[in-house]
Formats: sequence, C-alpha cells, structure tokens
Amino acid sequence: MPKILMPIGDATEVLDTFYAWFRLPEDGYEVVVAGPEARLYHAVLHEIPPNPDIPWDITQERPGYHLRAQIAFRDLRAEDYAGMFISGGRAPEYIRYDPTLRRVTKEIAESGKPIACICHGIEILTAADCIRGKRVTTVPKCAMDAEQGGATYTGEPLVVDGTLVTGRGWQENTLVLKEFIRLLRAAQP
Repeated sequence: MPKILMPIGDATEVLDTFYAWFRLPEDGYEVVVAGPEARLYHAVLHEIPPNPDIPWDITQERPGYHLRAQIAFRDLRAEDYAGMFISGGRAPEYIRYDPTLRRVTKEIAESGKPIACICHGIEILTAADCIRGKRVTTVPKCAMDAEQGGATYTGEPLVVDGTLVTGRGWQENTLVLKEFIRLLRAAQP
C-alpha cells in the first residue's frame, strides 16, 4: 500500500487533518503521521468564530481530538512516500523549523510526487522552498507566506499546479482530496 506522509504537531487543525487521515485509506493509501516526536498530539478547531456581535480579527482555537504520530521527523526518508498531505492549523508555524521536515518536503517535491496542502500548511512549503514559481492558494492571512516563498497567491478555493494541490481551508477538503487522489493514481506505475 503506497504511503502518504502527513506531518503534524500540536494545534494541527482537526478538519484539515482528520478528513485526509480517514479519506486516503479509502482509496488504498496508508497515511503515516509524523511529528517532532512519535507521540500523541493535540488537534484544534481553528476558525474565526461566526459571531457578528463579537467579531474576531484572528482565528480562535478550541481543543479538538488527539492524533498519534507514528514516526519522528528525524527518522523520515522521502523515498518511503508516494506523496505528502500537509494540513493547517497552528502546527505548521512551528514544525516548519525542523530541518529534516524541510529536507524531506523538498525531496518529495523535487521528485515530482504529489503534495496536497491546505490552509497554514503553506508555511511548511515556503520554509522548504518548494513553491517558487508556482501558483497556489491558502487562507488569505497566509498569502504573504506564499508570496515570500516565491509563489503567486491566487485566493481561489483550489489550485493545481503540476503535482501540487493547494486549498484555502477545510471548506475545500473534498476538492483538494479529489485532485490529490487523482494525481496519486496518475503517478502510480
């Protein structure tokens, strides 16, 4: 069964992460969850609350479910994976500093394997220098991260550029996974 790398950390977004975690095995892919350490991580609901009476300028985080990383970043090898799924939330903000995660992300991208990315996951792709010259989308507040990575930010719900699939947020989960699975199937011998 082909393996898909899914990096997470504390404050990974519940809907971004769990939708892919459940959906990919339905099409015959094994999701390998990786983290700074192989341990249990806290996921969060990460959204701007839809309450016009008390507006928020930034996202609010509420506790969500937990997910165990099976492998630590330091033990990752790009050649073990058919592709990569990067979820959002606050986790990308700090896990992007891990040198092994950046190296493996870049190696997966350079090998032409499909990568799907939602929301704040773009911070990992920028840190790994994987989006230079690409068209991407992400949540508007991460547009600058995409542009600093050398990409053209579109703001569209979904963008496919070569083997890279990007979506704005959890609302685009179905669109992103549909395209990601299509690319994974096309890449299989």
